[in-house]
Amino acid sequence: MGSENLSQDTLAENLLELAIKSGAEAAEVYQSRSLSRPVFFEANRLKQLETSQSEGTALRLWRNGRPGLTVAYGSVKPKVMVERAIALSQLNQPEVLELVSNFQPDYPDLGSSVPIEVLVSWGKEAIAMIRDAYPDVVCNSDWECDIESTRLVNSQGLDCYYNDTTLSCYMSAEWVRGDDFLSVADGQTQRDILEPEKLAQQILQRLIWAKHNVPSPNRRVPVLFTSKAADMLWGTAQAALNGKRVLESASPWGERLGTPVIASNLTLYQDPLAGPYSCPFDDEGTPTTPLVFVENGILQHYYCDRTTGSQLETGTTGNGFRPSLGSYPTPGLFNFLIQPGKASLQELIQKMDDGLIVDQILGGGGGISGDFSVNIELGYRVRKGEVIGRIKDTMVAGNIYTALKQVELGDDADWNGSCYTPSLIVEGLSTTGRN
Repeated sequence: MGSENLSQDTLAENLLELAIKSGAEAAEVYQSRSLSRPVFFEANRLKQLETSQSEGTALRLWRNGRPGLTVAYGSVKPKVMVERAIALSQLNQPEVLELVSNFQPDYPDLGSSVPIEVLVSWGKEAIAMIRDAYPDVVCNSDWECDIESTRLVNSQGLDCYYNDTTLSCYMSAEWVRGDDFLSVADGQTQRDILEPEKLAQQILQRLIWAKHNVPSPNRRVPVLFTSKAADMLWGTAQAALNGKRVLESASPWGERLGTPVIASNLTLYQDPLAGPYSCPFDDEGTPTTPLVFVENGILQHYYCDRTTGSQLETGTTGNGFRPSLGSYPTPGLFNFLIQPGKASLQELIQKMDDGLIVDQILGGGGGISGDFSVNIELGYRVRKGEVIGRIKDTMVAGNIYTALKQVELGDDADWNGSCYTPSLIVEGLSTTGRN
C-alpha cells in the first residue's frame, strides 16, 4: 500500500465527473488509507501481533452554492455518494467557495517502514533493561508501524498526494510496594527508528526519583514541567493563536500582533519539514509553510485555513485541517515547536531551592481561558537542587498566560504528540497537597 496506489485509483476522478454531471458547480474528494502493524507486550511478555487496515473517502460538492458533504468507509459506490451529497446540500445555506486550483505537486514518501521482528526486538530490549534494574516492576508496552496515504483532488485541477510512515511506542512500568502503587509511562514517535534504550533510561530515572514518598508543599513554589508534561501549557497557547478564536473574539491574544504576549526567551513556530509530524500540504491542498507565531515573546502570526484567512484578510497559512473525515477543514496545527534553551534537565533541577517536578498529570489543561487546576499523577519534590522523592495527592493551579511571562527553558526538547517542547520552570503556581 502506498501513495502510488491512491494516485492511480480512479475513484476520485469518477466521483468528480459524476458530481459535475449531476449539477454541482464544484467538487472535492479527500481520500485516506492506513495500514497499522502494532505489537503488544503485557506483563513483561509479548502478547499479540496485529495488522489492521482502514480506508475512507469524503466527497464535498457545491450545488447552487450550497455545500454537501458525505463520507464512506471501505468500498464506495460513487452514484450513492453523489446523490447523498446533493441531497444534503439542499439543507445548507450558500457559502463562498474556497478551493485550491491548478496545483499538482509530486511529494516524496515520508519515513520508512520496519519489519515486525524489529518492533518485537525493540520491545524486548526496553523491557529487559527496566527489569534488570527493577525485577518487581511489571511492564506493558506497544510498538507500532503506521503507514498512511492521503490524496486530495478537486474539480479546479488540484491533485496532490503523499505517503507517510510513522513509528511509535508507548511503555508503562507499574511498581507495587505494599499499598503504594506507582505507574511511570513514556513514549516516542519517530520517522525511521525508535530508541528503546533511551525510552528505558527515561523510565528508570523516574523510578529512581520515586524511591521514597515525601510531603508536598502547600504554597506557591516554582514548578518544573518535564517535556512530557509541558504540552499542557502549550495547548492553551495553540488555542490563543487559532485564527478562528481570534475572529470569535475568544482569544486573549486577538489584536495583539506585534506586541509582547509571553516571556522574551520564548519562540513558538511550526515547521513542515520537522520531525514525525512533518506535512507537505493541508487538507485544503495548500502547501504548508514555516511560520513563526511568537518570536522572542512578540506575537507575529495566527494560523488560519482559507475561510478564516479570508475573513481576517491575512490569507491562509496552510493550516486547514479536518478534525475527522466527515468534518470541514478548520484552523489546525500539524506540529508546534518551542525553541529550546541551553540548560540541561539536571541544571534546571539544580536551580530550584524548593519546588516541584510535574511529569504526568490527570485531566486536561486550562483551555482558552488559561486558568487551570490539575491533579499531579506523577510528580517529585525538589530541595536544594536535588530530587528527594515522589509526591502524592497533590494539585497544581494557576493561569497559563501568567506563568508563561517568566520561564526558564531546558535543552531537552522532545516530541510529545505533535508538540516539540523542552522542559521548563514556571513561577507563580499554587500547589496543594494532602500530607
